[in-house]
Amino acid sequence: MRPLNLIISFLFLCTSFLNAQDIQETRIPMLGEMAPAFIAESTKGKIDFPGDYNMKWKILFSHPGDFTPVCSTELLELAVIQNDFTKLNTLLFVISTDGLNSHLAWQHSLEGINYKGHGQVKINFPLITDANLEISKKYGMIHFYNNTQKDVRGVFIINPENKIEAIFFYSSKTGRNINEIKRTLIALQAADAENILTPANWIPGEEVLIESPSTIEESEKLTKQNDPDIHSLAWYLWFRKKQ
Repeated sequence: MRPLNLIISFLFLCTSFLNAQDIQETRIPMLGEMAPAFIAESTKGKIDFPGDYNMKWKILFSHPGDFTPVCSTELLELAVIQNDFTKLNTLLFVISTDGLNSHLAWQHSLEGINYKGHGQVKINFPLITDANLEISKKYGMIHFYNNTQKDVRGVFIINPENKIEAIFFYSSKTGRNINEIKRTLIALQAADAENILTPANWIPGEEVLIESPSTIEESEKLTKQNDPDIHSLAWYLWFRKKQ
């Protein structure tokens, strides 16, 4: 084999080995797992996450890059309804691999935009910098077959006990539905507070689900209770009026 071919083969093997190492270091945390902890700089100062935010719901948004069109609309939509999340005892955090100066400049630019007639809106939530990819790898935000240096669009909903309740990933081409994320948060909070389940396409105020009886006999016992607040469509499918 010629020396040039040997060099090319060696470089290919080294690159493959490093990529494999990077993939192994990147892990998406599981539902119910404690949210990975980190300390990082942000547009609101140093962030100690999630330890400084116990007893609050938290949503961590990752995005591919500052000054990009889809990400810009997402942050503007978040800013428009950020007070809704505050009322839900929920803090918002945004992270990317861009530097802090980039974050500050981007935020300043976004706050000068009149988006969809809402007027100029202040961004009250922090933009976190993760230039060394350390946090992104902890949360599985770097998908190496997509981009080795930029986060995907990720969403992590974390409960007051700092456990992960929901995870979403989106293509870089598709903006997130912020109202759907809020709806999911409300559903999770209702499920925790009232020991209920929420059906497909549930909207706050609609009927909810209760745990299915394990047998037909148990379902018949529920029927005999004559409770006006519950009804069934099948022995395993019981609904309850939202209280």
